[in-house]
Formats: sequence, C-alpha cells, structure tokens
Amino acid sequence: MQTTSAANPLAVESPVSNLDIRLLVVDIDGTIAGESNDVREPVKQAIQAAQGKGIQVAIATGRMYRSALRFYQAIGADLPILAYQGAWIQDPKTEKLYQHVPVPQKLALELVDYYEQPEWRSQISVHCYMNDQLYIREWDSHTKDYSQRSSVQPITVGDLRSILTEAPTKILALSNNIPLIDQLLANLRQRYTPAELYTTKSVPTFLEANNPGINKGIAVRYLAEEVLGLQASQVMAIGDNFNDLEMLEYAGLGVAMGNAPAGVQSIAQWVAPDVEEDGAAAAIEKFLL
Repeated sequence: MQTTSAANPLAVESPVSNLDIRLLVVDIDGTIAGESNDVREPVKQAIQAAQGKGIQVAIATGRMYRSALRFYQAIGADLPILAYQGAWIQDPKTEKLYQHVPVPQKLALELVDYYEQPEWRSQISVHCYMNDQLYIREWDSHTKDYSQRSSVQPITVGDLRSILTEAPTKILALSNNIPLIDQLLANLRQRYTPAELYTTKSVPTFLEANNPGINKGIAVRYLAEEVLGLQASQVMAIGDNFNDLEMLEYAGLGVAMGNAPAGVQSIAQWVAPDVEEDGAAAAIEKFLL
C-alpha cells in the first residue's frame, strides 16, 4: 500500500521506484501559469534543469495552438505542442502539423443548436475554433476576459452555424454560472456517449467539446510512443484539472497540482504544491533533479 503525506493526504510519498523519465509533459493554465498568466522564474529554471539532464519537454493544453506558442517559447520546449486537448499537434520549429482531429461537422452543428436554446443562451458564450482561429457569436464579458488571457482576437460572425461549413477543432461554452456549466456537461454526457463526443472541463467555467478520438492522454501517448519511441513508464505529466485526467493516468508518473480538484488529485501519484507556490517546479525537483 502506498503511503500519503501528512501535509496532503492525497499526495503519495513514493509513487514509483527506478524512475527513467525521458519526457516531461506540462499543462499551462493552473500548472505552469497561474494568475499572472506567465511562467514564473522558478518553474522556468526547473524545466531548463530537466532539459539539461536530457529530458525532453512538451506542452499539452486546451488552449489554441497560437495561444500556447508564447509558453512554448518561455520554457524553451523542444517538441510539438499538443493543443486543443491534443486535437491539434504541431511543431513550432518545423511548422509540421502531426495531427488534426476535429469535431464532426454534424455534431458541431448540434452543439451550437443546443447552446442557442433560450433558457440559457444569454448566460453562456460559445467559441468555435477553426483553422486555429476563434469565431464568436458576439462580444461579451466572457469573451473579453478570454481574449485578454489568451492574446487571441476573436472573429465575430453572429450565427456560428453560418461558418460551420467544415468540421471545427473544438467548441467551447463559457459561463460564470458554474452550476449551469455542470448542468450542461451532465446533459451532454446523457445525450452523447464517450464514443460520440469527448466533453470535459478545463476550468470550472469552461465546458469543452472535442472529437471523441482525442484527449490529452491519447495525444501524450502518440507523442511518446509514435514520435519519440518511448514507453508510458518514461513519461511524467503534470496537470491541474479534469481535462488532464487521461494524461495523468497514462503517464508512468502523474502529478496533480495542489490547486487541482479532489477528483484529479485522487488519481495522481503525487500532489504538488499550488501553482502560485511553483508546484510544477517542486515536482520537477523532487522526481527529475
């Protein structure tokens, strides 16, 4: 039986033995970037130290590819970015697009119809992503905050169905009404099986919908095994929310942040300090340095 830390009952003291980690995969928001929306120096230094030991580093995020680029540059990553929960995998150095797995067009249209229902239309903002561009119905407070944090300028189109002439990469519903987001997520999971649609929350106010053939776990496995020729036991992943579950489960060493929900912490092999306490740096120092 594994023992847990007295300071944090969910944090495992010795999750694995004989570590041979060759790939470190990190989430962005809530993991390497907190309220400041930047990577703090201790985290940068820890990542660079791991790279100095020959460990390759990749980013896996729900963000757009273009929004993840500055974090890739900030930490000196050297592998393709796993963006949109892994639906879009692209190497910034070569611009090679390894993989793009969009939401089927029919499902995308159904989702937009669903979000347009009068009982909640005024409470949510719907974002549609195509060709690494963000399309919105209209500007509102949710979109303004999102645009500022992501450094992406949305394109206003009115009726989103008018631009769904091809399959989008992802559809996101945002609302500060967290119970409503939870209700919408529960409704979608009743309507669609996991084989039909992948739904998750990346933060409490974000409901993400992707192709059922992708999630961060699938994307990390693809990068590790197909691109790099590694095994799961050679992968360490750090994340903070429900969209990180699959990659934490896949990795030989899965680390949850101290700010992660209990449901995420419970499946991790170790729980790091909070993002504002540079928890990612603490995890890297503990297991890789």
